[in-house]
Order: sequence, then structure tokens, then C-alpha cells
Amino acid sequence: MAHLRPVILIAQPHLAPLLPILAMQYDVMGLWEEAGRARLAEAEILVTAGEFRLDPAMLAAMDRLRLIACFTVGYDGVDLDWARANDIAVSHAGDANAEDVADHAIGLILAHRRQIVSGDRALRAGEWLPGGKTITRSIAGARLGIVGMGSIGIGVATRADALRMATRWWGPRDKPGLAWPRSDSLAALAALAAESDILVVAARATDENRGMISAAILDALGPDGLLVNVARGQLVDEDALIDALRAGRLGGAALDVYAQEPTDPARWADVPNCILTPHTGGATDAAVAQMAQMLLANIRAFVAEEPLPNRVL
Repeated sequence: MAHLRPVILIAQPHLAPLLPILAMQYDVMGLWEEAGRARLAEAEILVTAGEFRLDPAMLAAMDRLRLIACFTVGYDGVDLDWARANDIAVSHAGDANAEDVADHAIGLILAHRRQIVSGDRALRAGEWLPGGKTITRSIAGARLGIVGMGSIGIGVATRADALRMATRWWGPRDKPGLAWPRSDSLAALAALAAESDILVVAARATDENRGMISAAILDALGPDGLLVNVARGQLVDEDALIDALRAGRLGGAALDVYAQEPTDPARWADVPNCILTPHTGGATDAAVAQMAQMLLANIRAFVAEEPLPNRVL
């Protein structure tokens, strides 16, 4: 049974702005502080950013833990099998930032295909000369492949329709109500890449699909193809991606997520034809405010012993 004022620990320092919000109702501390670590055995709720894998030794020390509340939409850092076996509930932020991530994916496509970032740099460097004109690639008619057709994938496909792109998708389960055709087997993922000018990764990350965007998929996308990843870095074989870009076997990449975050900038210093953003796709003012409200709702429901509004398990 939860206490009326349970001890809550916050796992990552970048979630520190949640401290004053939660402190109005709960006994809350950060795990990056010694005082917070000293209360591991008392904490009933752990607030975490779901993309960060939680330390099993730390969890084992949390004798009273009953809720892992992910501030984020993703929860791939949580060992759901362990949580289930230990009767620990897991909540998340639902689809709070799906529309914003879809916007970001389209923004990355436009920025890369129309050379917006390189154009800005060229102008500032004095490289816009009389008589010179950069020719970029049109969006209309581009063949778009989407890997993963959840809320983000659907948002990307809807926006792509407005941009007059032709969309197909791949996912592990069919969704008969969707208007866009599906490539219906894992082998079809390579075929989808080969048939696409742009491949957007929007799938939920699991242990089973780690590195699913392999060297073979990148080679199928080819020297004129663009890979866009707004899901999780672990879905892409990042070493193979860098090799393909350097060798010209892949036309370009536009990334918001990476194998390790923050990613080492030196890793990308000499990698051509890529646009990089620091995992900001879902980090808008509106989405963050909604995620905070959903976190509070999940915690309130837990304390009141009511069903969690955004329960994972």
C-alpha cells in the first residue's frame, strides 16, 4: 500500500525541474545527490527518463519500490520482465509528443533534401556568388518508407500526404485501417528500403529490434537515399551508418537520436551528408508540459490506489 506522502526519487539530473513541482505534494529527491541515494530503501516511486537503462543493482536496493514512472513517452530503459516479476507498476507519457516528433521528422527531411543547413552555412561563409545557384531535390513525388507505424509514424505519413509524397510502411503487425500500403514481412524491410527515396525510423525500440537498420538495409536504401531516425539510436547500426556515409553507399542521414547520448561530436566531425539534432524532436514546450501533467496524474492515481491513466504494466 502506498503512503499518503511517499518518497519519490528522480533518476536523472536533467529531470531536476520536476523537483519543485513534485515537492509541493511529495517527499522528493534526486538520485544524483547523496541525500537521495541514502533513501533508496525508502522510495516507493522512481521517476525516470525512459530511454535510460536503470541500474539493476540500484533497483535491487529499492526494497519498497512499487512504481517506475517514466516522464517520457518511451520506456525501453525499463526491464519490464523484472518489473512484472517484482510486482512493480510502470507508467509513461502516452503519446504526449508524437505530433511534435512527426513535425521534427518532416523538418529533418526538408532540411536535408532542400539543403537548408548547408545553404545557411554557405551564405554565412560568403560562398553565395553572382551567377551561382544550388539545385536541390523536390519533396513532391518522393517515395517515403516508414519503419514503425505507431502514432509518430502515422503523423509522419499524414504530413507526407500534404507534401505529395508516396508513402509505404513496415511494422511487425498489420493495421488494416490505415490508408498507406504495408510491406508485410521482415524481409520486406529491405525491399521497402530499396523502393524508398527516404526511410524514416519511427519504431519503438526493443531488445529484439536492436540494429534492425543494418548495413544491408542501408545499402538497399542506396547512394541516393536518405535515412531519418527520430525513434531510438539503438535501432540503427551506427558504425555501419557512418561507414556507408563515408563511402558514399548511403546518400544522407538526418538524425535526432544516437547509440550513446549525448553523442560524441568528434564521432561525426568528418561524416558527410548528415544533419544532426540533439534529441530534441519531442522536446517542445507543449509536449513537456503535457508530459509533466501526465506524470503527476500517474503518481496521483498510484497514491490513491486508482488505475494508472497511462500504465505500461
